Amino acid sequence: MPRATRSGAAPEHSCGHASRFRACQATPLPLPARASDMTARLPAHLEAGALIRLAEAEGGNAMVLAKGERDAGTILVVIMCRGESAELYERMPQLDGSRVFVRTKSQDVENPMEFSDYLDRRRNQDRDIWIIEADVSDPARFVALLP
Repeated sequence: MPRATRSGAAPEHSCGHASRFRACQATPLPLPARASDMTARLPAHLEAGALIRLAEAEGGNAMVLAKGERDAGTILVVIMCRGESAELYERMPQLDGSRVFVRTKSQDVENPMEFSDYLDRRRNQDRDIWIIEADVSDPARFVALLP
């Protein structure tokens, strides 16, 4: 609500738009030049930390198996329940331009080492890749919560 000043000058706004202090003056944020600028990705290390915290919030645990490029690395998430039946999820671009986590590989019960070998091959092909392993009690719920 504007307040009147003693000198009869224009009312002074109390919301910071017209602050007496130069450091406190509101400055407008620049708008993105293109719509694609609004879909900027989070740095990979922040997203990896968020996935670990999400697993812990769901009562499970998670760890980084392979640490990739800090800002733009691809993130793979291995999700399992009580250390069994691992599934690999990876972000894939969709037709509408969004990027959602999609299951790309499941662990074979009869040959569990094949899954581990696959992760090793992926890591050797792309050193920028992050591999996060999450062990949660309800994998379907965890997948639904992935950003």
